Amino acid sequence: MNLMNKIFMNFLDKFVVVFIDDILIYSKSEEEHEQHLRIILETLREHRLYAKFRKCEFWLKEVGFLRHIVSARGFAVDPAKIKDVEEWEAPTTQTQVRAFLGLAGYYRKFVEGFLSIARPMTQLLKKDKKFECTDKCEASFQELKKRLI
Repeated sequence: MNLMNKIFMNFLDKFVVVFIDDILIYSKSEEEHEQHLRIILETLREHRLYAKFRKCEFWLKEVGFLRHIVSARGFAVDPAKIKDVEEWEAPTTQTQVRAFLGLAGYYRKFVEGFLSIARPMTQLLKKDKKFECTDKCEASFQELKKRLI
């Protein structure tokens, strides 16, 4: 990851995102995309790194990347994750609360006021407190679900 960030440092968040060994190149037009693709492939070659052609996808209008859908419209939550959230039952244990908050927390940038909404649920995770799901916790869960969907 460090190597990828280092070699693509000049391009990160301009037209490329890297995560471990995944490289996502995004552009506003096909002409610009061709230039960006050429730059990235040349950069890989300069550093003696090579992409496996069978693992590559080119010229996609929309791509799933790190639980998001990336397109010309920007970033959106993956619809499969929305379905998961819709079907999520109210948590009844600390483990279930932790799992739900883990998923919800991944998308917190899409939820205005996430921390204040989630606070009653995070209180359930305190070690010195007995697990007791109150009406406030249920309301917090339902509000987070609604906003994530």
